[in-house]
Amino acid sequence: MADHAQPEGTRWIWNIFWLLLIVTAVEVGLGIVKPPILMTKFAGTLILNHIFIILTLVKAYYIVMYFMHLKYERKSLIWSIALPALILIPYLTFIVLVEAGYMGAVTLTS
Repeated sequence: MADHAQPEGTRWIWNIFWLLLIVTAVEVGLGIVKPPILMTKFAGTLILNHIFIILTLVKAYYIVMYFMHLKYERKSLIWSIALPALILIPYLTFIVLVEAGYMGAVTLTS
């Protein structure tokens, strides 16, 4: 019988798949368990929310760099895509967290 090893060209896909699967499993596990130590507030929101945001950004990085093939492009193209994202993501995250806090305060007083 011939050896049915996977071709070397697909190894990176499987490595990224397993990495994304592990990060997703950690997110799901934290979402189900919700450890009490992570339910304390830091910078206006729960530490658990910060962890979810960071893990989501890690997954987004790997998807964009490897599956959208940006890793192999010129640095100027990468920065033309990454720089607006690096500016907008924290801004939009800030808006969502502030507005969520406002909505929570309004619904508690109603």
